Amino acid sequence: MAYTTINKHTAHFNTVLYSGNGSTQSITGVGFQPDLVWVKERTATSEHQVVDAVRGYNKRLQTNSSGSQDVDSSPYNDFKSFDSDGFSIGNGGAVNENSQTYASWNWKANGAGSANTDGTINTTKTSANTTNGFSMITYSGTGSGGGTIGHGLGAKPKVFICRHLNADGNNWQVWVDTTGNGTSDQRLLLNGTGSNYNNNHITFGTDTITLPSSSGDAWSGSGKNYVGYAFIEKVGYSKFGTYIGNGNADGAFAYCGFKPSLILIKNTNDGNTNWQIYDNKRDGFNPQNDLFRANLNSAEDAVDPIDIVSNGFKNKHNATSQNSNTDVHFFMAWGQSLVGSNNVPCTAR
Repeated sequence: MAYTTINKHTAHFNTVLYSGNGSTQSITGVGFQPDLVWVKERTATSEHQVVDAVRGYNKRLQTNSSGSQDVDSSPYNDFKSFDSDGFSIGNGGAVNENSQTYASWNWKANGAGSANTDGTINTTKTSANTTNGFSMITYSGTGSGGGTIGHGLGAKPKVFICRHLNADGNNWQVWVDTTGNGTSDQRLLLNGTGSNYNNNHITFGTDTITLPSSSGDAWSGSGKNYVGYAFIEKVGYSKFGTYIGNGNADGAFAYCGFKPSLILIKNTNDGNTNWQIYDNKRDGFNPQNDLFRANLNSAEDAVDPIDIVSNGFKNKHNATSQNSNTDVHFFMAWGQSLVGSNNVPCTAR
């Protein structure tokens, strides 16, 4: 059984739903002060909004865009602060349009962080939570390949997501180690539909991440600024893996070892498939069929259902994006332990 040391998963990750009021409001119920917040409007077309504590709450990125970082000026129409039990927002339509509904996904790191000198590139900020295996990093590129940056987690990450901040046209890089050998065997683009890119891979170390040996503006342009999110698997709380689709409505099952609260899925073999996003709050019952697409600004869609169960999730549709026959599908999941160290079991839905 997948025992874990994280008995209260909502102290590290939580999904919170809310309704916009077109003015200002504080979103509560997260359960901690979030360090990474991802918001998506459910009922209308709008950009995915991502803010974090290492860059500052007024600096926004969009997962569905290759555009540069947006900097909001006072009095801050979008995000106004990170709070002890959530975050505060202004009247920006992407986060607080009147009468619209929103989903927010919230992670805990370690606040604004501080410089890390473990690598050949000193980070401007590294905010690491070694308990839940999540680290946020900001750094400046050198214009050459092979540099190393300190992640502060004390173990090898399985996933590193990196984003250029300064210029349009640079994609979100998602490097994944699905074999456990410390090297990314997959590189995906969070804002795109492409399949696995078999070049420019990275190496995961206990203290540092080694960037691709070739230089590139997407990860190490000279004098360019970057943000990165590193994730380590924690038994009973987070899982980053793959499964093989079967192309059937009685679809493939993905084992997590816990009941997922958030799931992202990408077909790594098909270059025309979207990133699927599911969570445990927007429907609240099986089949879980309300999804977002991380690479699109479209509203919530009720297609391609899955069942969220006590130890993973099962596809209930033959959609190419998440259950194409013989294709390898990568997933990221966070959630509640099957059995915690306090011996309290997690129930199915």
